[in-house]
Amino acid sequence: MTELWVERTGVRRYTGRSSRGAEVLVGSEDVDGVFTPGELMKIALAACSGMSSDAPLRRRLGDDYATTIRVTGPPDREQERYPLLAERLEVDLSGLSEDERARLLTVVERAIDQVCTVGRTLKSGTEVRFEVVDKVTTA
Repeated sequence: MTELWVERTGVRRYTGRSSRGAEVLVGSEDVDGVFTPGELMKIALAACSGMSSDAPLRRRLGDDYATTIRVTGPPDREQERYPLLAERLEVDLSGLSEDERARLLTVVERAIDQVCTVGRTLKSGTEVRFEVVDKVTTA
């Protein structure tokens, strides 16, 4: 299983890392060149939807189809949460008939609903556990 962690690199700045060698810069909205944690959550949702819909779109549109998945949703700062995340998958369907398009959209939506782990987790909620460990006494 891939290990994930963040390391503090400055005031409200972190580098997210994986045991597979990936890195992402995380920080405040006022810092250039970083993603905020909320932005990463939105990107994870959009990427999950893209990956979940890849097979049906590839089958119908070919391996080289182009798509962009945009995700928006302003935070509710009083509750410190995102009450709504809206995704929009942009893809050229001009080569399909209305019936083919309707069938493809149904299959794509079903695939995302069934296998997008991030979307399913956000929709159903999840338990989050947190603990603080004294690094000196546990080393």
